[in-house]
Amino acid sequence: MYILCMNKIVLSSENRNFFKLVADASATNPFSPQRAAIDKKISGIHAANNRRQRVLYAIEAIQERLTKLDADGMLKFQSFCDKDTELMRYTFLFDVYHDCTDLFDAFIAKQQASETTPLKVSFAQKAIKALQQRGFCEEEAAQYFAMFHQIRRAFYLIDRGLVGKSQCMQDLRMALWNNIFTYDIRNYEQYMRDRMEDFSTLLEGPTGCGKGAAAAAIGRSGFIPFDTAKQTFSSSFTTTFIPLNLSQFAEGLLESELFGHTKGAFTGAVGTHEGVLGLCPPHGSIFLDEIGEISIPAQVKLLKVLEERTFSPVGSHEKLRFHGRVIAATNRPIETLRAEGTFRDDFYYRLCSDCIQVPPLAQRVTENSDELAELVEHFTSLITGRKNRELVSQVLETIDKQLGKRYRWPGNVRELAQCIRRVILKRSYEGQQIKTHNLTDQLKGGIDNGTLTADELLDGYCKMLYDQHSTYEEVARLTGLDRRTVKKRIDSVIRASEPVNHGQDGRATKQVPH
Repeated sequence: MYILCMNKIVLSSENRNFFKLVADASATNPFSPQRAAIDKKISGIHAANNRRQRVLYAIEAIQERLTKLDADGMLKFQSFCDKDTELMRYTFLFDVYHDCTDLFDAFIAKQQASETTPLKVSFAQKAIKALQQRGFCEEEAAQYFAMFHQIRRAFYLIDRGLVGKSQCMQDLRMALWNNIFTYDIRNYEQYMRDRMEDFSTLLEGPTGCGKGAAAAAIGRSGFIPFDTAKQTFSSSFTTTFIPLNLSQFAEGLLESELFGHTKGAFTGAVGTHEGVLGLCPPHGSIFLDEIGEISIPAQVKLLKVLEERTFSPVGSHEKLRFHGRVIAATNRPIETLRAEGTFRDDFYYRLCSDCIQVPPLAQRVTENSDELAELVEHFTSLITGRKNRELVSQVLETIDKQLGKRYRWPGNVRELAQCIRRVILKRSYEGQQIKTHNLTDQLKGGIDNGTLTADELLDGYCKMLYDQHSTYEEVARLTGLDRRTVKKRIDSVIRASEPVNHGQDGRATKQVPH
């Protein structure tokens, strides 16, 4: 299995190739096809049906190889010759980490339930001791244990919070993982672990598609040190993510929510208020939703925070440090906002260390016909607190009967969650009824009869595309028009289709719903 040279173990070429695969597996994105290929090579089994099976087979193969190499489990990574030291270091880390994954999953679930108070980690001492037996000093072992928690937490939140087997969702999970750990976790470990606050993230996608869940997965997956004296992590990951929807605040109040204010800073400031920048912990993130809706002056002030990492509360000259990471989101394509002049280029370039697209539900269902059923099962379990196959079947039957398989889900996963609640209450959901076919017939009839003006034809075509794709931006892309023109033309069709009442004076008036 190996030979000794100068009291150092020299691996055989076969073992060296095997453990190189293990080291690569430890650093490769677990949601990527590259990792799946490595796991298959490690296990020698190529027929595994899912990721969990592949990983289990790989772990069995690694432990079998380690047992043959080191039956007593006493070898340290320093016991190996220089060219094998790093391979065995990562192999031992991989082995100890996977001994803890189920324990970490239970701990993460328990910490989510208890929220803000950091819980004691009952298995920490055993894991840290196992690392020390493999050659890591106590300080290194505690740091790697904290990394194990971060790695497993990120996997847990991405895997369970963003379900779906469509290709676009697989791409999203890979993108989120790389956003947290970079494309190679060895680089993250050596250079970036305490530098990620400088990397801002921009999430793009239509309303209701799950940008908040994606942001939470990033924001709750930062590195949190382990306190060996208390046997807890220094903070609960449930407190490290602070969301703020920027569109819900008037311009005058937005600064206060972001930066905080002192007592008497403005009329109504009866006390000191701490904004999200001040509340964000050193290992945390703030999520600025609807970033495309804020004014140019607000963009300038946020740009300064991103560049200098300092801010002052309204009414104060005190400089405070912002420790966290910024995650932003918009439901409008950022290129459109920049072209319209409503989003500053310098702010964009400072914000876009990473840009991630969150796909609409219609795209997910188109790519994978089983995606809808998987999501219904997921949301039904969340809503009812338990798995219920009968209820899932009822929801799917109602959707199929009342909406059909071609329904575009304009409200995305948020609409689907509400649909499930409606079906549970009423056994019915009509959805946002799309009259694409009627409009198509009208346009075709008008063309055949020669009764349409050019404006009417273009208005109707824009509305037809909007009914199909649910976003002004997609209609603008398909027609070559700008977003404002598209919206204006679609609104004209909507206004023309509103019910008409005749008042007492005989004039036609639009029926305005209350």
